[in-house]
Amino acid sequence: MSEQPRANALGQPIGPPVPGWSPRPRPPRTPMVGRHVRLEPLEAARHAADLFAAFAAEPSGRHFTYLSVEPFDDAGALAAWIETSCRGDDPLFHAIVERTTGRALGVAAFLRIDPAAGSIEVGHINLAPALQRTAGATEAMYLMMGRAFDELGYRRYEWKCDALNAPSRRAALRLGFTYEGIFRQATVYKGRNRDTAWYAIIDREWPALAAAHARWLDPANFDPAGRQRESLSALTRDALAARASTTP
Repeated sequence: MSEQPRANALGQPIGPPVPGWSPRPRPPRTPMVGRHVRLEPLEAARHAADLFAAFAAEPSGRHFTYLSVEPFDDAGALAAWIETSCRGDDPLFHAIVERTTGRALGVAAFLRIDPAAGSIEVGHINLAPALQRTAGATEAMYLMMGRAFDELGYRRYEWKCDALNAPSRRAALRLGFTYEGIFRQATVYKGRNRDTAWYAIIDREWPALAAAHARWLDPANFDPAGRQRESLSALTRDALAARASTTP
């Protein structure tokens, strides 16, 4: 059931109150540590060589197609990009480091950080082949969502991508994001148009989704061969459906 709007003294519908609201803190430059991966602020000296080697495992560069950058020619070029483009606070870039090996295998960032509105986006996600479709990749997204909602108290967590990027759109739904629509001709990158697909999770959805992620990541959810017993897509879909059925 959808929430009925309240009315002001003039009979006009207005949004629900947000009692005690205050601007949220900006994300800190501290690690986020899980069972499989550790996220830490991206640094050229620490991460560029590992990332270049990991990205080079897919020589076609297909995982760069929908990013704003092209594949890097060498580790030095990647390091230069980190130094010139990834040292600010928004976007706030993180390296995704595999805990068992200590190798950086991917990148993700918080961006469009709006403390006053309590809105934050995840983006610039680039996962090397060794990280794709692993529990560590999912855990990295779970850790970032947990920081935004549980640690910092944000109200809205966004995912945006090129509307033609089918893998990214599937990933958003699998993680529990709700599709909100297409912004047509939203931007131009690499000399081409981008229609942008918007997805989001809001704070009242997060507890159920967090439980779904924790259930999926539990070692008991995987058989001795490492195959999942329950899919995250099913768990997050059921969590959202249950949440919607109890909304007044």
